[in-house]
Amino acid sequence: MGKVIAVASGKGGTGKTTAVAAISSCLAVLEKKTLCIDFDAELRNLDIALGMTDFTVMDFMDVVSGRVALMAACSESPKIPNLFFLSAPTTRIPDDIDIKAVKKMFDEIRKNFDYCLVDSPSGIGTGFDLAHCNADMSIIVTTAETAAIRDANRTATAIREKGIKNIRLLVNRVLPKNFKKIQTTIDDVIDIVGVRLLGLITEDKNIFFTVHENTPLVLYKKRISAYDFLDAARRITGDEVPLQQYKRLF
Repeated sequence: MGKVIAVASGKGGTGKTTAVAAISSCLAVLEKKTLCIDFDAELRNLDIALGMTDFTVMDFMDVVSGRVALMAACSESPKIPNLFFLSAPTTRIPDDIDIKAVKKMFDEIRKNFDYCLVDSPSGIGTGFDLAHCNADMSIIVTTAETAAIRDANRTATAIREKGIKNIRLLVNRVLPKNFKKIQTTIDDVIDIVGVRLLGLITEDKNIFFTVHENTPLVLYKKRISAYDFLDAARRITGDEVPLQQYKRLF
């Protein structure tokens, strides 16, 4: 039985969508059949991060409403085997959407995929609630900025209130020199958010170019942070991957 993982962030600009695309790609590279779902209808960009802009026709509302079968709605990546994508609708997700139907979709996903990563909208709202309504795990993506850390803490509280116990923290866009300047550490971030660490992702300027070249990060020629995302993906699968970078940088 597969796992549904909601990926959240307290605020925009943390690199959440990039993280969803990268971790999903890494899970697929690890030969795990993986589905990405974009639940951010108003800022739907996951297809760009996956390099699948021209390969999406259906959206998850087609599945929830019963108009299209799950596997018929999912688009398979032309570049990465085992990777599939289901888009967000082009219009706003209705507030009165049938949560039971969303839960049913997630149950069907578990039968067809090893992992499903759901790109939840930033902050807390309808999309956030739907993404977490039947999730097995949640990953909070944050940077080391004060506002992002504070919002990540609030997001963790909201996730716990939904009964999800398996919550992990991904600290993105890490630059050691910035931590030294503000005299803080990763331990401080973990303590404030109150969530177990999943991984540290090195700041990588090449991500900007991957988007504009329509190439997934894991396939880009210069992929510094891809190895960090791969470590995070391996931890999700249950591998014991030491946080070597944690000791090296801090």
